[in-house]
Formats: sequence, C-alpha cells, structure tokens
Amino acid sequence: MFKTKFRVCWIKRKGSLNRQGCYARHGDLASAASWLYYAMFYCAEALLLTKGLSFSKHGSAIAAYGQHFVKTGEMPAETHRWLRDALDKRQLADYEVRPILSDDDIEEMEAQAVQFLDAAREYLKRRGYLS
Repeated sequence: MFKTKFRVCWIKRKGSLNRQGCYARHGDLASAASWLYYAMFYCAEALLLTKGLSFSKHGSAIAAYGQHFVKTGEMPAETHRWLRDALDKRQLADYEVRPILSDDDIEEMEAQAVQFLDAAREYLKRRGYLS
C-alpha cells in the first residue's frame, strides 16, 4: 500500500507542475497557482508517507511536514514557508472574484516549486526511495 500511495503522490506532483505551465501560458494565473501549490503539496505528501504519515486535511499535512521535515533539518526551512504561502495564494486565486495574482507571482511560485521538488528528490534519493 505504501509503495502505491507514494508512487501516486510522486507522479501527481510532476503532472501538477507540467499542467501549471499550460495554464500560465494561456493567462489563467489562478489555475497555474493552484497546480503549483498541488505540485508542492503532493511532494510533501510523498515525503510524509516515508514516515508512515497520512492526513485528510491539507492544513494538517502542511503542519506535519513542518514538524517532521523542517524542524528536524531534513528539508530546508524555506520549503515549509513556500508550501504555506502557495496554499494561501491558491485559496485566494480560487475564491476571489477579481484577479489578484500577477505573472511575477506565478514565476516566483514556479521557482519555489522547482526548488522544493529538487530538495525532496534529493532527500528521497538519499533515503533510497528514488534511484
């Protein structure tokens, strides 16, 4: 069961990152922000699964990520802030009536998501979960 859930989360994070580029190129910044958040969130979920942890609420998963990976020094501290900020931007983009995100916001989120995923990939390689 672990391998299946882990693999699904790991595959979803890549799909999310790829989808956001399509939306950003077509000017749908709200959808791009949402997919960038999900790329980081699925990555955090995959990491949590390596410690036998799974959560039904995003806030709980994000808090656990901070506790089990950032506070322990296993992942860079900024990744937790990026994940929380991405959730905030996704929620604003999804629920605000008027556009609130700019191209610069999306570029910054994309750079953070790529760095987050790179750090997670390195962690998972060191632990033998990825080759």
